[in-house]
Amino acid sequence: MSKEKEIFVIGHKNPDTDSICSAIAYAYLKNQMTGSSLYVPKRAGDVNTETRYVLERFGYTAPEYVRNVRTQVRDTGLTEGERVKRGLSVKKAWEILSERHRSTLAVVDDNGGLEGLITIGDIAKSIMDVYGGKALSDAKTPYTNIVETLQAEVLAGDIDHAAATGKVIIAAANPDLMEESIEPGDMVILGDRYESQLCAIEMQAGCLIVCLDSEVTDSIRELAREKGCKILRTSYDTFITARLLNQSIPIEYFMIRSNLTYFRLDDYTEDIRGIMGKMRHREFPVLDSDGKLAGMMTRHSLLEMDKKRVILVDHNETGQAVDGIQEAEIEEIVDHHKLGFVETMRPVMFRNQPVGCTSTIIYLMFKEQNIEIPAGIAGLMCSAIVSDTLLYRSPTCTAIDKIAAEDLARIAGINTEEHAKAMFAAGSNLGSKTAKEIFYQDFKKFKAGEKAYGIGQITSMDGGELAAIVERLTDYMEEIRPETGLDMLFFMLTDILKESTTLICVGPDALQMVAEYSGCPVQGSTVYMEGVVSRKKQIVPTLMQAIQ
Repeated sequence: MSKEKEIFVIGHKNPDTDSICSAIAYAYLKNQMTGSSLYVPKRAGDVNTETRYVLERFGYTAPEYVRNVRTQVRDTGLTEGERVKRGLSVKKAWEILSERHRSTLAVVDDNGGLEGLITIGDIAKSIMDVYGGKALSDAKTPYTNIVETLQAEVLAGDIDHAAATGKVIIAAANPDLMEESIEPGDMVILGDRYESQLCAIEMQAGCLIVCLDSEVTDSIRELAREKGCKILRTSYDTFITARLLNQSIPIEYFMIRSNLTYFRLDDYTEDIRGIMGKMRHREFPVLDSDGKLAGMMTRHSLLEMDKKRVILVDHNETGQAVDGIQEAEIEEIVDHHKLGFVETMRPVMFRNQPVGCTSTIIYLMFKEQNIEIPAGIAGLMCSAIVSDTLLYRSPTCTAIDKIAAEDLARIAGINTEEHAKAMFAAGSNLGSKTAKEIFYQDFKKFKAGEKAYGIGQITSMDGGELAAIVERLTDYMEEIRPETGLDMLFFMLTDILKESTTLICVGPDALQMVAEYSGCPVQGSTVYMEGVVSRKKQIVPTLMQAIQ
């Protein structure tokens, strides 16, 4: 039975403290509810300094980064695949394929690395094509293959590590004529005639194949040993023996070893569909990161593929979600923002509440399930609420947020005021950061009508620190706006103590539009907005209405 696949619990791109902490907390809650370890927290972007401080403070490592959740080859219905070695006989390869109803064998080395492929078509061609009498020696066919194929008995000679030499001939003529055709090292197919056996040995044949289980005298066996000639005895007649001999040739003589079409476990299924459609093969080898064969893939494998399963926390818009979300199976959404445009293939559990933080919702779910909150998880969730509500100063903050945060602080053994100061100090420290690091620390994309725009935000308890970065942040936004593909860019420099925001506006008519709609004063390339601290509840609605 195959192992059930992990379910990613993941926040938005450019994750903030709530996005990371909610992913960790909700994965823990789901595992407690299901008694499993299937739910795994992930992240879709870099961890900012505030969040890093919080994780270290409560002894957690950052969730693993996920670049995208597109369907990969590893998510398809791979078959184990038949692995064989290059020395396998053609006959044995045919038997394996026939018995197991397969079309392709993967030829691997001792370490599991792919060396080549052999298909039913390659084997059929090897049997049907006409090969000369030296095909066995040209292919360096091991005697062990010959013995296995003919179900032969070894009467003389050592077959270990020995390969066929010379050509194959059938001793149908009398001994006088045989002397003219047998050369040293040849393989001679014959019957029970003593004179023919003796003649072949005297002519330095490399091997005698005696058919129909015919008797071989002790004197012939002894002479063969003296002359270094091998004697094999088979129950098949001369015709069948001659026909079967070429089927003992090792498959490496016929296998495809160059220009192989193979895939990697990390390849994306959308990228390989076209390749598979153009190839005549029915099965394709799949290699792991070490170049070893992981399995075989067929066109049918694409029908059995399992999409990556994800739970979205702290967002519900495609533009903010991890790349490839359209190809994933969304299991649940837990969020506190306005409804966006994430589409699902089937109904899902969607919990959306008008509170200041996703972690507040998850706190309520812990209570509803009567599951104890560990101190570390409580510390993460409290930090998320403090961050999202700016320690209850944001208009998005509700009474439930404050009750939840204080209860979580009690469980974690922290003081919210002191913890908030340490968090915000770690998160600002703007002088040591580049404009890019500041801009993408907490950045989200939105859409209003035909206009696409992005809003970033950073908070600080030091107004002077915020004022010092306005110019370089504005220059950076002007530089990158064309490559973002967005019509306008905005950035909130939020002063926690003054409960105000300086909004940088970049893009055609962006500054004028915001100033006229909000009635707030313009200061250079910015609009000063007193009493504004929330992106979700104050800035986003203002911009949407102004644009519309």
